[in-house]
Amino acid sequence: MGNLYTSTAENKRNSFFLTVLITAFFVTLGYLLGNYWGSGYVGVAIAFLLALVMSLVAYFSGDKMVLAISRAKRIEKKDYPQLFNVIEELSIAGGLPMPAVYVIDDTAPNAFATGRDPKHASVAITTGLMQKLKRDELQGVMAHELSHVGNRDILYATMVGILVGSIAMMSDFFLRSFFWGGGRSRRRNNDEGGGAGAILVILAIVLAILAPIAAKLLQLAVSRQREYLADASAARLTRYPEGLASALEKISGDREVLEVANRATQHLYIVNPIKPFEKRVSGLFSTHPPIQDRIARLRAMR
Repeated sequence: MGNLYTSTAENKRNSFFLTVLITAFFVTLGYLLGNYWGSGYVGVAIAFLLALVMSLVAYFSGDKMVLAISRAKRIEKKDYPQLFNVIEELSIAGGLPMPAVYVIDDTAPNAFATGRDPKHASVAITTGLMQKLKRDELQGVMAHELSHVGNRDILYATMVGILVGSIAMMSDFFLRSFFWGGGRSRRRNNDEGGGAGAILVILAIVLAILAPIAAKLLQLAVSRQREYLADASAARLTRYPEGLASALEKISGDREVLEVANRATQHLYIVNPIKPFEKRVSGLFSTHPPIQDRIARLRAMR
């Protein structure tokens, strides 16, 4: 466990740095597009207003939408007493409130956590996960999901997702207005203002094209860092990294297909449930770090 705290701190720093980069993209794009239409500072203000509205919707209803899409059903302790005992023990150990517990009726082993904060958190577990894992492996998976809750990863991911979505919306709106004739008078003003105005217009066009792609790549990088962080936090919580390492091996090696998973929810699960897709893309475009790398890191913590 010697490098556990170092690993946790490093993952937190990486996540923070990547989020700062996404925010920088967001502010810069808002300024350049606002400047194109008349005022860069007004553009930044409108960009933040757009992000605020989207954030409020996601903050108050995002978890309910995810659980509904995943066909998760809330259960009580009498339904799955062993599962509840494991989650209760880990919640007490981690100093967290007991989350709402949901089950997805599917033989593919997987799990995810959702909710805006520890007081409004939920964990969802497939029936296949409970059937195919031993208790210490189940404990490792639940510790990983509760670590997402404790680390505020759900809120973190929502915030980053909103920024990336706002960048995409602003870029799309700008490019449509530019190529379909909107803002012609502003372009004339830029031309009359000399080379500086023309340069700003060119920068706005280039950034509008590249920013959504770059922001999405940064979002995926943040997602991977938060998975590493949850793994390290789970190892610290259980003091038994091998439980989670063994669980990851079983989940990633399972051939069952999780029917309810889709591209919108795949990043939530402890292992990417869309496995054929994950194998076809490079690590740069993956929502999760390579499984073998995660397992190797966990086993190095022993």
